Amino acid sequence: MPIGILGSLIICTVLYILVSSLLTAVVPFAALNVADPVAVGIDRTGVAWGSLLVKLGAIAGLGSVMLVMLLDQSRVFFSVARDGLLPEWAGRVHPRFRTPYISSMLVGVFVFFISALIPFEILGELVSIGTLLAFPIVCAGVWILRRRRPDLERPFKAPWVPFVPLMGILTSGFMMASLPLGTWLRLLIWLAIGMLIYFFYGRSHSRVQVLRRQQPGAAAQSSQLAETLR
Repeated sequence: MPIGILGSLIICTVLYILVSSLLTAVVPFAALNVADPVAVGIDRTGVAWGSLLVKLGAIAGLGSVMLVMLLDQSRVFFSVARDGLLPEWAGRVHPRFRTPYISSMLVGVFVFFISALIPFEILGELVSIGTLLAFPIVCAGVWILRRRRPDLERPFKAPWVPFVPLMGILTSGFMMASLPLGTWLRLLIWLAIGMLIYFFYGRSHSRVQVLRRQQPGAAAQSSQLAETLR
């Protein structure tokens, strides 16, 4: 898995650099500050069939990304519900298709209405800041676990800790700082909603808390489980 992830990142980085170089060779870079720079570049070539092919590919690519994100969010709800931080129905699996069908339908309906009511620019900014927020959290988690639980089995170890996690946190924070104030306010509202759900439901129903209540003498074991879940 680490080889596949890192290899994909390297290949995509090289392809992005090549595409950007070709675009700036065809169109002045000042004209590429638009939502569809690749379409603008292929239109300048005058190749009609190539322009149609690129635009169809862009539509297919956007559709596949949206589908992956929808599937990913429903699986996140499934995992969180399995840990007791969301109600049981969020992790309920369909008896035939073996998928978290309630979470999938809920996410689909929610995304449908949100995308219909919120401007595209704001949605893009929300996706950006949400994704960028996840990176510092993961980097900090790697750093904390490496210090607190050096004994954990790690099939893959992030190199140069704490340099790599620290650079990940700083880089993501720098990109987040470039986003508008309104996006930050919306992020804070979403975080507040999540904290309310956690403190009023998730904290009391967490598997770690249940284990502590059922086995008072297993405090050390539950503490280790909590660190592992973090």
